[in-house]
Amino acid sequence: MSKHIGIVACSAEGASLCYRTICIEGAAGMGEWDHPEVSMHTYSLAEYMRPVERGDWREVGEMMLRSAEKLKRVGAEFVICPDNTIHQGLDLVRERSSLPWLHIAEEVAKEAGRRGHRRIALTGTRYLMEGPVYPPKFAANGIEVVIPNEEEREKINQIIFQELVYGRFEREALDYFQRTIGRMKAEGCD
Repeated sequence: MSKHIGIVACSAEGASLCYRTICIEGAAGMGEWDHPEVSMHTYSLAEYMRPVERGDWREVGEMMLRSAEKLKRVGAEFVICPDNTIHQGLDLVRERSSLPWLHIAEEVAKEAGRRGHRRIALTGTRYLMEGPVYPPKFAANGIEVVIPNEEEREKINQIIFQELVYGRFEREALDYFQRTIGRMKAEGCD
């Protein structure tokens, strides 16, 4: 029997992709039309961005805990969050959660290690690329994290907040990501 999954959502795009993936993979693993029970809670992205922009990661974490408590009340047995950036807040409050969390960076690092990667190019929001979410998780798996240069980080951050969170990915943005990742691969990233 599958567990009831709680999604602590941040952006609509990330939340919808997470939910869709759970349902599709559920059917693939559990049988036609089947998937785990899923509940979701989200504050608006604007509510998250206020403390993020102030660097108040503890408040971000408190918001995540409040979401998790709401999900627990409707039966969730564990929680996931499809947003990389706000995991910086989770890391500050996770031990106080009454539900277990599936930590995105821990899972990505484990999978990268399983696949034999040793040097990873990390892209994401500026907060993520310059923050502490991924480096310790990768280091624990013997993997080095490399981030884009300053100019690339600024452009990637802009693309995420002006396009991706709204479900758009213009050709120019895709080309930019491909060039940046290609450059990083040429410099030794897996």
